[in-house]
Amino acid sequence: MLPVIAAVAALLAQVISSNAHGGVVNIGVDGTKYPGWSPYNSASGQTTAARPYSSFDPILSATASTMHCNNNGGSGPNQQTLTIAAGGTITAYYSQWTHAEGPFTVYLAACPSSGCTGTSSAGLQWFKIAEQGLISGTVGKGQWANGLLMKNLRHVWSTKIPTSLRAGHYLIRWETLALHQANTPQFYPECAQIQVTGGGSDFPTSQYLKPIPGAWGANDPGVNINIYDATTAAQTTYTIPGPAIYPAFK
Repeated sequence: MLPVIAAVAALLAQVISSNAHGGVVNIGVDGTKYPGWSPYNSASGQTTAARPYSSFDPILSATASTMHCNNNGGSGPNQQTLTIAAGGTITAYYSQWTHAEGPFTVYLAACPSSGCTGTSSAGLQWFKIAEQGLISGTVGKGQWANGLLMKNLRHVWSTKIPTSLRAGHYLIRWETLALHQANTPQFYPECAQIQVTGGGSDFPTSQYLKPIPGAWGANDPGVNINIYDATTAAQTTYTIPGPAIYPAFK
């Protein structure tokens, strides 16, 4: 009887864990929806442009080695790449989202001309193409980007690929940073492979390119924050971690 109880308890713990957070499970390109990664299903049966990740649980260290794509850097067993024109819209569909406080950021990293499959996300240089943090009000009571994701009944986030971006193969990285626990940031990154067509010749200069981990530190003001502290809660500004967006992409 005890082994059965233990098995049920373990299953319940997994369900509670997966239901408490969320992750990107589908990807949309200009209105067409494609399968993303399903972390609780067998990897061998998944054919998707998404890079694999193991759970909906957060990364709790700001400098964790898996911060780039929530995995060891590798491709999936049946890895695909989605094609999108520069200026097109890519959408991340989340399983759900339950944390209202925190920023949402979107990054790209260039892969070799042969494509991203087989390229480790751990060694790439990332640049930010979109960000949204504290939208209005105060840190403690205001409207956050993550709150929009939570209130959206479909839990989707859409991003325009910069019109002037140089064509090529890229990893796209979505990140929600949950700030609802004092001085305990929760990072939720997921990645996918895309090939950008058309576009122009713009590509960020070195000051806008950063490694991940390494683009922010554990003590950065937007990372190590207590939104319940009276002084902090009353503030009307928040510094989103990571590099600035390359001016041509704003």
